[in-house]
Amino acid sequence: MNEPDPRPENRQHLFDNPRNVSLVIRSLYIVCILLFLLDFILHRHVTNKWDGFTSFYALFGFIAYVTIVLVATQWRKLVKRKADYYDVDG
Repeated sequence: MNEPDPRPENRQHLFDNPRNVSLVIRSLYIVCILLFLLDFILHRHVTNKWDGFTSFYALFGFIAYVTIVLVATQWRKLVKRKADYYDVDG
């Protein structure tokens, strides 16, 4: 019988197959496009003036994400430790 190899280093995982990775990426693109198109179709109950702009939440999320990444890279310079910080002397 041809049984799968039980050793973990020889086991095939979900994203080891490039076809599966491409399927996930394509699916995310499709969901993003559908949500963008629904922004034109669905009526939103806005509470502020800026909520009514097309793709406001997508732009807000993107700007927030970029801001977090830029702040984190600068913050790393502030809290970074030397490579031997946890080494025990003697």
